Amino acid sequence: MIYLDNAATTLQKPPQVGEAVFHALQTLGNSARGAHAGALDAARAIYGARVRLARFFGCARPDHVVFTSNVTEALNLALCGLLREGDHAVSTDLEHNSVLRPLYRLAAENGVAVDFVPADRQGRVDYDDFERLIRPDTRLVVCTHASNLTGDLVDLARVSAIAHARGALLVADAAQTAGTRAVDMEALGIDVLCFTGHKGLMGPQGTGGLCIREGVEIAPRKVGGTGVQTYSRTQPEQYPTRLEAGTLNGHGIAGLSAALDYLNEVGLDAIHEKELALTRRFYEGVRGVDGVTVYGDFSGDRAAIVSLNLRERDSGEVADTLSEEYGIATRAGAHCAPRLHEALGTKERGAVRFSFSWFNTEAEIDAAAAAVRELAR
Repeated sequence: MIYLDNAATTLQKPPQVGEAVFHALQTLGNSARGAHAGALDAARAIYGARVRLARFFGCARPDHVVFTSNVTEALNLALCGLLREGDHAVSTDLEHNSVLRPLYRLAAENGVAVDFVPADRQGRVDYDDFERLIRPDTRLVVCTHASNLTGDLVDLARVSAIAHARGALLVADAAQTAGTRAVDMEALGIDVLCFTGHKGLMGPQGTGGLCIREGVEIAPRKVGGTGVQTYSRTQPEQYPTRLEAGTLNGHGIAGLSAALDYLNEVGLDAIHEKELALTRRFYEGVRGVDGVTVYGDFSGDRAAIVSLNLRERDSGEVADTLSEEYGIATRAGAHCAPRLHEALGTKERGAVRFSFSWFNTEAEIDAAAAAVRELAR
């Protein structure tokens, strides 16, 4: 199988990730739930991962790195913990349902007002629309760093400058960029960075989290056991405990920590350069082919994603054919990005997404492009 569905999850992981998970399964107890060797080893492993992630994302304090089960939970914690009745939020048409559905629910149940920066027919946003939509009561701007459908990047530094000038926070969804390029909170002006471990970070599924700038206070939405302050009736106030009720996924976090070591060893610049080269190789192999429509802006930097359609064929049919007849794994359908599909005019049939990783080869890319050309004929 040629695996080109890395925007959903990286199937190929560094070998040390699995080794770290297996070792953790044999040795780690429950962090903060005891003073024996197993519990202390778990606490050390999890703290070590916080330190690595803080350094990796430019987060000033390791104790402001909060672990979750994925980026969806991280975004829910951030949005539901920051937005209150009477607040206003700005987002974009590029967003995943992990952003959209919390916002829709907050609007319906808590009276939060939400406006969306529109995307044009090519999936691009106009940054002047951020200026236009931000109001005096805007609490935050939340947007993706890269579209999971087109791969187009959002200039987070520009968005944060606009938001901060008007007194709003920036919450960033780095699901498609974390691990594939440098994402520095301080350099980009990000107040809350939400990430997942199983995509570009090459870690296990069931891992993710938030990195929170000092001074940003997120109210806990999940409360329960923490191993500390047992007699308090409320969740502890200090990070990361205030947002980490219950047993953490220590085994997965150990694997994520090993993945970070691998990424640091290889180098994010090398990873980004290769993934971008593979993306452009595939794009050049399919663009201009009669019957092939490619979505997104390929004039500059981008995530390693190419989405397309073949004539009037349903995207699911095309993806099934690629899988069954060519052994190529892609992702078809709506990709949990409904507003962007509406903007692109692909609401009814979706799109076929090819997404690449460090472990893909040029030969695989050429085979996938050849398959698209053959199906188009």
